[in-house]
Amino acid sequence: MSRQKFQGFTLVEILIVVVIMAVLAAVVVPQFAGSTDDAKQSTAEFNLGTLRSVAQTFRAHHAGAKPALSGTTIDALTKETNPAGTVAAGGGLGPYLVALPENPFTGKPTVKAVATAGTSPVAADVTANNAGGWIYDASTGNFWLDSNTKGEFGW
Repeated sequence: MSRQKFQGFTLVEILIVVVIMAVLAAVVVPQFAGSTDDAKQSTAEFNLGTLRSVAQTFRAHHAGAKPALSGTTIDALTKETNPAGTVAAGGGLGPYLVALPENPFTGKPTVKAVATAGTSPVAADVTANNAGGWIYDASTGNFWLDSNTKGEFGW
């Protein structure tokens, strides 16, 4: 009687491989869980740096005048302006941005004024439900995130 050799894996071998893969997944997945927040933080830092840099460039071109808030945007940064800092087609200066960048934590490019000019924002300045973009102080020309994110680039 000859024994026929079957090619394939036994159930035990397959279970061992599945267990090894589960252990590896349990070790690797948590390392990437925070990468989304890290990416948002890096994007927020970059966007804030860009807004602050553009505001300084605007000031240099307009004899120290700061960009004015108009509604929920700052048109003086995204449209042409005259030397006085007023939005004017063919004004010769700007635009400094194609569009205001989005706050990566909220996905909004909107801008709102800080409640007390000349001071850093407080919790009451943050738009309800983290639905805002940026907080702007027209008296200093500074920007902050309009979200519950605190720290150097938050409020």
